[in-house]
Amino acid sequence: MKYLYLVLILAFSFNLSAQENLDLSYYLPQDISYNPEITTPQEVLGYIPGEWHVTHDLLVAYMRTLASESPRISIENRGTTFEGRPLLLMLITSEANQKNLETIRKNHVSLTEANSENLKTEEMPIVVYQGFSIHGNEPSGSNAALLAAYYLAAGQGEKIDKLLENTVILFDPSLNPDGLQRFAYWANTNKSKNLNPDPQDREFSEVWPGGRTNHYWFDMNRDWLPVQLPESRARITTFHKWQPNILTDHHEMGSNSSFFFQPGIPSRTHPLTPQMNQDLTKEIGTYHAKALDKIGSLYYTEEDYDDFYYGKGSTFPDINGSIGILFEQASSRGHVQETDNGLLTFPFTIRNQFTAALSTLEAAGSMRSKILDYQRSFYKNSRNTMGKDAYVFGSEKDKNKAYHLAEILKRQQVEIYEIKEDFELNGKNFKKGSGYIVPKNQRQHRVVEAMFEKRTSFTDSLFYDVSAWSFPLAFDLNFDNSVPLKYAGEKIDSLQKPSINTLIKSEYAYLMEWHDYYSPKALNLILEKGLRAQVGMKSFEADSKNYDYGTILIPVQNQKMNTTEIFNFLKEVSEKSNVSITGVNTGLTKGINLGSNYFRSLEPQKVAIIVGDGITPYDAGEIWHLFDQRYDMHITKLDTRDFGSTNLSKYTDIILPNSWGTALEKKDTEKIKDWVKDGGTLIGYKNAAKWFNTNEFMKLEFLENKVKAKDISFEERNDFRGAQGIGGAIFEATQDRSHPVNFGYSDNKIALFRDTTIFIKADSTSFNNPLKYTEKPLLSGYISKPNLDLLANTVPFKQVEMGKGNVILFTDNTNFRGFWYGTNKLLMNAIFFGDEM
Repeated sequence: MKYLYLVLILAFSFNLSAQENLDLSYYLPQDISYNPEITTPQEVLGYIPGEWHVTHDLLVAYMRTLASESPRISIENRGTTFEGRPLLLMLITSEANQKNLETIRKNHVSLTEANSENLKTEEMPIVVYQGFSIHGNEPSGSNAALLAAYYLAAGQGEKIDKLLENTVILFDPSLNPDGLQRFAYWANTNKSKNLNPDPQDREFSEVWPGGRTNHYWFDMNRDWLPVQLPESRARITTFHKWQPNILTDHHEMGSNSSFFFQPGIPSRTHPLTPQMNQDLTKEIGTYHAKALDKIGSLYYTEEDYDDFYYGKGSTFPDINGSIGILFEQASSRGHVQETDNGLLTFPFTIRNQFTAALSTLEAAGSMRSKILDYQRSFYKNSRNTMGKDAYVFGSEKDKNKAYHLAEILKRQQVEIYEIKEDFELNGKNFKKGSGYIVPKNQRQHRVVEAMFEKRTSFTDSLFYDVSAWSFPLAFDLNFDNSVPLKYAGEKIDSLQKPSINTLIKSEYAYLMEWHDYYSPKALNLILEKGLRAQVGMKSFEADSKNYDYGTILIPVQNQKMNTTEIFNFLKEVSEKSNVSITGVNTGLTKGINLGSNYFRSLEPQKVAIIVGDGITPYDAGEIWHLFDQRYDMHITKLDTRDFGSTNLSKYTDIILPNSWGTALEKKDTEKIKDWVKDGGTLIGYKNAAKWFNTNEFMKLEFLENKVKAKDISFEERNDFRGAQGIGGAIFEATQDRSHPVNFGYSDNKIALFRDTTIFIKADSTSFNNPLKYTEKPLLSGYISKPNLDLLANTVPFKQVEMGKGNVILFTDNTNFRGFWYGTNKLLMNAIFFGDEM
């Protein structure tokens, strides 16, 4: 035992000593020489990479230094993050290629087009997009980028010359600048002089929300298809501009793992991905294996992760004729940590990522013609499978929502057209000016198919991410996947926001329909200005126009502003929110009159959201983003650590996002109860259901999946358990449109995204179930048969009164990943109309 202890101590000392005496030779291959005129990383950073975690500002400084010194590197600033950090792209290739970049790019993109058979791929450079650390607290990628950039800038000799002559490298040193900065601060400020590898040390347990996410706490590695964030928009623009052949995505995983590279689990590959894509991925993997063997690093492949959801960085390329490759390195989470595989040092994790970056380039060079030929054949085969008709989507009542889906398609280089004339198809109406036609005979038709598909049949029951993401369902739009091209009007080259009606001055009142996506933004502006506004609890007709449930009435008389001031202000509101407002000159309407008691007065809403330890950052961030970026509404973030000293009386509404464990103490719970009883509205999501039930905010009857494992082996047990979860699928619910939670919706059914197994029994009183899953609710995605049976006829929404206030529950995420536009209004209805429920 003493001997073993001595060995461990010596090994420990050796590893720490090796880290403290770092040199670039630990990382860099010694089979080439390096130009002494090129600045090394430590000359800018002040330390060898791996001694500290690089902050984004120093990373940027070094990349700009290299670009200024090396004729092999040009640099682009493609915009900024929400926190104002630059989104840099380095284009790295030979000096000769740098002088001819645009010609190279055009020739390369020509491979994706018709009549490309004459292009000689053996004479063309291959294009590789290398992206690092899209999760900011997986920093070995961006720290390895320092070394990879230096290697490519300073390396000398025939090997490097050949690599750069035959390759254009789109080098993205930090896919998530805000998150990287946040994590580097944490790791560096908690570093000890005497490095402490104890996993329980504070260094390895960053504070909420952690550095994984961007400013609004989004997982940006789920945004490659929806493209809702500035970082995503920058990289997607680059991707489509260059059509790279390989895209690598450098990540980290649990500390007790080793190193993973794709392919993932074969049965979990999306059916739209060609087999040749996976074959090439596997062949590229042989280069990673050889390189990692050389430095003695353990690794594995084909037994984890998958290539199913096209919104991830390693899968998005696969539907675009490219090859996406995921790298997952065991994370030190700091500078050195004890693990099942011994002491895991930060430099070791960096070296593995750097090694994989170089092996990718070696594979690209060796397989260059083969991979370029694959890209050409991908698009040739795609053209051979194009349909002759088109997709159509739109909304007569909500043009802005349809516009935002069209906006996503344009970012993915999809061709869209105007609707030429009004038509009806399969019971749905499509109006000119309120929808879009998407022909199937276009280069990006596979991307459109992937975005629009509804799939309920699968070869595997486990998914690393969601199993469904159908965009027409996410946007709650009228949609058809087979419309004749005769209905296509002019091609839209430059997408413009939908037009709105010109506001006509009224001396009596103004009406604003609640259907439009941005009507909550307009209402908030009106209420914040101090204007009186009311919501219509019933439908009516005015000036031969039908007004639905939830119409907003703004009287002209008895306001703090005069007639002209009201007109000018509402005109400004209409233009700012892109929502039509209509002036009317009489209160004598068909149905309820404008002076009816069925118009209920509204008050400005002061909204807070509970964040911090115990709260899911993604869910909280999506709500923060919705309020701040979409609706320009204030939302106060109340941290669980300080909740006991918070004055809740300032707020009309408090949102409790999904949580795990005990986010709030008992005294906090009682404090919230008192606040609700005094008139507040508490809105909870997902796991809040259990908290509500346990703490007697509302009484709920849960249904549980009690299926037992039969004929399931020990080896299969995890797959069996995993199949009983709902990783993310889409389900149909009925809507009682007269209920305030459903104001602004035109149909009596809605598609809801769900990733929980919280099943709540419907109330015996029918009008207490304004949202209810149908008898056969599955629209798209995977769910086990036992869970599907349980879900049928349950409810995703509950509301009860408590004293003078309300408690509202959503079992499903109405704001999923920022692109589920179709259900955002459910939350806003709870905010503005909670007292009317």
